[in-house]
Amino acid sequence: MAHEGAVPAWVWGLLIAAVCGVSSAGALFQHVEVIPPLLRASWRLQLTSIVLAPLALFQWSSTPDEVKSRFWTKESWFLLFASGLALAAHFGAWVASLDETSLTHSLLFVTAHPLVIVVGMLVLASFHPSVRTPHRTEIYGALICFLGAGITLLDNGASQGDQTVTVFGDSLAFLGAVFVVGYIVVGRILRTWMPIFLYAFPVTLIGSIILLPFSYAFESGIADFGAVGWVDSEYFIWFLLLALIAGLLGHTGLNTCLRYISPLVVSTAVTFEPVLGSLIGWLFFDTGIPGTWTWIGGFILMAGLILVVYTSERVALEKANNQNAAAAATE
Repeated sequence: MAHEGAVPAWVWGLLIAAVCGVSSAGALFQHVEVIPPLLRASWRLQLTSIVLAPLALFQWSSTPDEVKSRFWTKESWFLLFASGLALAAHFGAWVASLDETSLTHSLLFVTAHPLVIVVGMLVLASFHPSVRTPHRTEIYGALICFLGAGITLLDNGASQGDQTVTVFGDSLAFLGAVFVVGYIVVGRILRTWMPIFLYAFPVTLIGSIILLPFSYAFESGIADFGAVGWVDSEYFIWFLLLALIAGLLGHTGLNTCLRYISPLVVSTAVTFEPVLGSLIGWLFFDTGIPGTWTWIGGFILMAGLILVVYTSERVALEKANNQNAAAAATE
């Protein structure tokens, strides 16, 4: 990774564009709310997997044979399926939340996965020696997050555009944050050796397929819109934008930035998704302005998340430096 002082200007531009791309997804999903949420989530992943397919094929052609062999093992595909399941659950819960609460509240709670990780570490540290106990500052950040989230809930019942803030909708969004942690954890395991598109393509495709039977079982819209109804000209442009802007530019752009910029900078930038997403929704889709308590609590919540992210990355960096120092001492 290049030193941050030597980072090319285009990388900073890509980081801004990628964060804006990721942030646009909520407003785009709400714009096509006539489609049931689980089906909407499946369509988004279907089209994204089609976009990723040629990139995965191109990457496969230059992948070393030992990586190809490892890719086809049962262990790898078990993890890929687990990641796809977590991704499907994340998108299903989050897109459903967009129908049940305001855009800003949905974005605030779905981006709270650093809080989920800290709580998970607190629970698991006493059972698994491999899980570290959270740093004191991470715990402080988590407490600040809880305070901010509680303050935002004071706007329960308030309207923002065509949506009304509800505790149920906020809970669905937070459930989406819980599920995305599984996707992140599995991704960290596989991405130590698996190229990005060889990971992203099957996981996205698996996620899109898993959502379809659940949509059929719990939603009535699949009979009206079809399993691949995004091909309809009325909806195609919106789901293409979700695939290209939120998916390819957003997520792939962030992964590209990680080659040049520290994870701390990228992770901190992503915490501004609720602000940027709300602004995009207000400017282009008339989603309305958040209530007073959402402004106050939202910024407190985001401050807590930034504190957690900052401390987590610093702890990881110190651990890596200590390991390198120990390895150098034994040489």
